[in-house]
Amino acid sequence: MNVLDHDTVSEYLILFVLWLVVFSFASQVMIIAPILPRIADQLGTTVGLLGTLITAYAFAVGVFALIAGPVSDRIGRRRILLIGTTLMTIALAAHGFVESFASLFAVRAFAGGAGGVLNGAAIAYIGDYFPRERRGWASGWVLSGLAAGQIAGVPLGIIFATALGFRAPFVVFAVVMGIASVLVWRFVPQPDARRSERPLGVHNAVAEYASLLRQPGVAAASVMFALVFLSFPLYIAYLPLWLETTFGATGGAIALLFFLGGVGNVIAGPEAGRLSDRVGRKPVIIGASLAVTAVILVTPFVNVALWPIYVVFSVAMGLFASRGSSFQALLTELVSDERRGALMSLTAATGQIGFAIGGALAGLVFTAFGPGYLANAGLSAAGCFVLAVVAWRYLPEPSIDDADREEMKAEKTPSSESRSLAETACRQSSDALCGPHQETGHMIPEHESK
Repeated sequence: MNVLDHDTVSEYLILFVLWLVVFSFASQVMIIAPILPRIADQLGTTVGLLGTLITAYAFAVGVFALIAGPVSDRIGRRRILLIGTTLMTIALAAHGFVESFASLFAVRAFAGGAGGVLNGAAIAYIGDYFPRERRGWASGWVLSGLAAGQIAGVPLGIIFATALGFRAPFVVFAVVMGIASVLVWRFVPQPDARRSERPLGVHNAVAEYASLLRQPGVAAASVMFALVFLSFPLYIAYLPLWLETTFGATGGAIALLFFLGGVGNVIAGPEAGRLSDRVGRKPVIIGASLAVTAVILVTPFVNVALWPIYVVFSVAMGLFASRGSSFQALLTELVSDERRGALMSLTAATGQIGFAIGGALAGLVFTAFGPGYLANAGLSAAGCFVLAVVAWRYLPEPSIDDADREEMKAEKTPSSESRSLAETACRQSSDALCGPHQETGHMIPEHESK
């Protein structure tokens, strides 16, 4: 049976597997911030140096994402998901053998390389598998794995780190990622989307990325990704340490903070994605960016007790999720199938450049202006505000007609497999364009796909 001949049960099963990949992937990234004090204590590392762990991870993600993008377009999303989840399982398991800050730095870089292969793969898969009018909904549910990482992954990771040492949560996430890898192999099919026929190589990859940057909206989306990932570590990386020094917050209190933030995330993400399916991606992105700017600026002034911080943080996480699900869905609509992996990797790479800078800046700013948190929050809010301006001024709002034109343009140079299917369809259909395409939800009959 053709892989697009699926029922509702198989759709939800695929979404669950992608959700589990995102959950374990996000948990191992987010756990770094709340356990930084324990890493410093157990490895005897200075506080200011801890931000470089974020930088090492982000730099490796950026480099390997650029490599993985064209490979994903050539070999298909399923294979890249299998490769990425397997590499990440090995990288996370390696954390259990760390004995020094230098070895932890190296292992985080290894995990970043695996993350570069995996980064964006789930959303690219959604772009290949689901029709345009359902991508916001599907992206929202898969990206709610980020929220689940905050609700369950990070609090449990903090508990494991407190009881067994900072290495323990990474080993636990290795097990979860290993399960996700097996489920990808067993239940996630290769979407029936066009694949790139460009030969793999440095020259072709550079030419492809240069071509993408000349396409309307792609450069703006890349800058926005950099701003998203610049502002996020500035806001979150040293927030737990500030709460410990200001309020004497315990590991349990920090775990509760991330749990409540995840609740805000999981509630807002899917609903915002569904809203963007109706009213458009751009209004949701701009509105959420302006709102989170205000919330971040408020955070350092809510210093009378922990419970107001819980409320503010939950709202901020919900707004981050609202912007993220809409933005990711929009990215799948900027290009056609065979270029989607390269686009996701390009934006991931620029995002990780921002993440690396934000992670390094977070430590420098917190140390220079500490023990206060105002400077970190101010820089983070500035990044979110500039993102809203860039989105308003330069980001397009692709219409269904735009997506159709991308598909028709790509059909002018079909692969041999695509030509064979097109010729069969032309012989059996009176459609003036030789049949509909999978972007609008068309399913090739089983007898034609053999």
